[in-house]
Parts: sequence; structure tokens; C-alpha cells
Amino acid sequence: MAWRRSITLRLTLLFALASTTVLVAVGALTGLVAERHFEEMDLGELRGKLELTRHALAQVHSAADLDALPQQLDAALIGHPALSVAVLDQAGRPLYATPDAYFPPSLTDRHYAAMSRPSNPVTWEHAGHIYWGIAAVVPTGLAGRSRFTVAIALDIRHRHEFIQTFEESLWALFIFGIAVSALLGWFAAHVGLAPVRRIALVAKGISARQLDDRLQLDTVPAELTDLAVSFNDMLARLAEAFQRLSDFSSDLAHELRAPIGNLMTQTQVALSKARSADEYREILSSNLEEYERLARMTADMLFLAQADRGLIVPQHDTVDLATELRQLSEFYEPLAEESGVTLTVRGAGTVTGDRLMLRRALGNLLSNALRYTGRGRTILASIAVRDDGGIAVAVENPGPEIPPNHLPHLFDRFYRADPSRTRGGNGSGSAGLGLAITKSIVAAHQGRISVTSADGVTRFEIVLPADDRVSAGRHEAE
Repeated sequence: MAWRRSITLRLTLLFALASTTVLVAVGALTGLVAERHFEEMDLGELRGKLELTRHALAQVHSAADLDALPQQLDAALIGHPALSVAVLDQAGRPLYATPDAYFPPSLTDRHYAAMSRPSNPVTWEHAGHIYWGIAAVVPTGLAGRSRFTVAIALDIRHRHEFIQTFEESLWALFIFGIAVSALLGWFAAHVGLAPVRRIALVAKGISARQLDDRLQLDTVPAELTDLAVSFNDMLARLAEAFQRLSDFSSDLAHELRAPIGNLMTQTQVALSKARSADEYREILSSNLEEYERLARMTADMLFLAQADRGLIVPQHDTVDLATELRQLSEFYEPLAEESGVTLTVRGAGTVTGDRLMLRRALGNLLSNALRYTGRGRTILASIAVRDDGGIAVAVENPGPEIPPNHLPHLFDRFYRADPSRTRGGNGSGSAGLGLAITKSIVAAHQGRISVTSADGVTRFEIVLPADDRVSAGRHEAE
């Protein structure tokens, strides 16, 4: 529905509803106060005339005074056309009545008049007029304590007409006020949501080629500051991810270009003239090496892609790390002897994980250490049990220090600290994926890997958690 989708419409309706509630409450209270005010004024006038009549009757001490009473009342009531007064004797006969005066019999009933209170007027209609009247039994000064019924009424038609006109005007003002409130509410919501529209505008302009736009935090309202900060952080992460993806694509193309170029060149040379079977065999053997290199790179990329998608699920084996390191040392022993490097393994420790994957990670570290260790030096692989029950495996090799600015990127794919981007120093043909694969394997085992390089020693350390944590991480992965 439209009102659910539009925040501006919802805020406008809520603002109009709130304004209507306030206006209705204020209008109802104003009307009530105005009506009470007029009632108090009319009741005061009725009481005043009743007291005037009561005083006039109290001055009656003789028949002559009684005969002169109508003239006195006429003189006292001059200038009050809306007032009706009647004075009735004990038999109900009128002693005095203003022109066109009409009182309901129930009001002039002597018993009712004796019991009624001047503060409780009676309302009635007569000849198109609305009256509001009171009655009372008033004594005179005549001998025998004669008492008369005095009835006084006020034509309140004008008051009713005024109240009706006032209410109609008030309702008109209500409608106008609601319309103005709705318009102001829409304007306020439209202006208030301007920062949100700016965020949407920036988001609309974002593309893979333009990730540099950021929201200006000093122009964003306080309520949207967290959203703007999160939005800018998201853009920064996207920019970093796109840059890494771009670098990855460039590195991948760079790595694939060399073996493919070699294959094309060798094939062109082979086809340039007729050759002997041994020459073709030699060319095919060289091509096979390049195919194997491409196959390894493809397998490594597939492994990393699966690791990124959380598809690498380690086996739940008991792995003796000392045994694995010693077997790897034996495997690399010929290469170490050729390079004049000694491999030493110390310590012991057992973890739960995938033996083949951990063997590959440790092999990558040893291969990397052999590549950068000078002749006559020693590579030390040590195992230590940590206080928290985890196992730390460190591979240290003496050799050229790695500049600090390269250390955070050593585990990135295709990254090499050597800016010339040549292959490994010993010509091993490394594609720069070994450390990235090692990091993925360690992460799949809920561990972490770090590197330091100082005082002529480069140290890679893998920390694997205790067995129960590895098992828990495995179950979560499953």
C-alpha cells in the first residue's frame, strides 16, 4: 500500500492526525468555556432581577404599595427587552407580568417555586424563542405575611445563535487548520527527509568505476549519523573489495600469460619446420611442464574460491604435527641439501583437523622458508602448547627482512614482496598463492596465522585452537 511505502505520506498523516486531535480538544474546551461564561452571565442577571423583585415586594406594607408595585417594576425593568417577569399571588393570579411573558405551569407552581433553587434554571421554548428561567416564593411586608410567586426568564435565543455560529466558525477553522497542518506536515517531512534523499542520490551514483563518493557527515542530522557512517564504511569496504578484485584479475592474467605464451612459442617453433621424434618429444615434455603449472594454478584458484564460499570443510582427524613436520623435512631434504640449508624440528603437539590440508599449509611455509634462506643457515620449525590449550606452530628462517609495509599483504593472492614480480628467488615457479592457501586452511580450522620479520629472522606462526573448538567450528561449517 502507498502509505506503507511512503515515509513522507505517513509523517504527513501522523502530523495531521496529531494536529486534528489538538485542535478538536482545544476547540471543545473553548466552546465549553464560552458557553459556561454566558450561562454565568445570564444566571447572574436572573438572580439580580429576582433580588430586585424580592426587594420591591419587601417594601409592600399596604394595599397602595401593592397597587404601585407594577409601576415600580416597569420602571426597574426598562432597558431589558429580553427579560420576562411575572408576580403571582397565592391563587396564581398575576399581579404583574411583562408583555408577552410566558412561563410553563410547572415553573410557576407554588410548591415547585418554594422548593426550587435559583442556581438551577429551567429551559423551555415558546413562540420561536428559547427561555431560561427561575422561580421563587417571595414574602411581602403586608400584614398576614402574604407571599407571592416570582418567575423570571431570559430569552437566550441570541445566546444559542451565537454559540451555534461560534461552533460553525470553529469547525470551519478546524477544517482549515487540518488542511494547513497536513500541508505543513508534508513540507516538514519533505524537508526532514532531504538527508535520506541525498543518501539515495549518492547510492544511485555508485558503480564499480565510481566508489569514491562519500556522505558529508557534518551535513547529516544527528539521527542519521550512524547510518551515514555505516554507509561510508560500506563504500570503503566495497572500494577495497573491488580494488582487490581488480588486482586479482590483473595478477591472474599476468600469471596465465607466461605459460600460455611459452606454449604458443614452442608450438610455433615446432611447426616452423620438420623435426625429429626426439625434438618433438622434448617440445612436448616442455609443454607438459607448462600444462602442469597451469593445472596447479587452476587447482589453487579453485581451492581459494571454495574457501571464500565456506565450502572447505576439514576432516576430523587427529594430527600429530611433529610427525607431519618431520615427514615434510624429509621431503624437502634434497632441496635443502642442494641449497646448503638445514631443517630442524622441535617440540610436539596434536590437533584435530584435516591432515592433508594441514600438511599442505605446513609444506607451504617450509617451501617459502627454503626459498629465502641463505646457504649455511638453519630453518627452525617449532611446536608449542599454549596456555589456552591451543597449539602454536612457528617456522623461522634467517634471511633478508621483509619491509613492514609488505607484511600485511603477504597473505594476499599473487602478492610478492619483490616489486619486480619475478618468480621465486630459487626459480621454483611460485605463483604467489601458497601463503593465501595457507591462510585459508588455517581459517578453515578456526585458527589464525601471523608473520613478523625483524633482526634478520622472518617468522610465520600458526595458532590452532584446542580440539573442542576445532570440532565446534567443524559442526558449524557443516
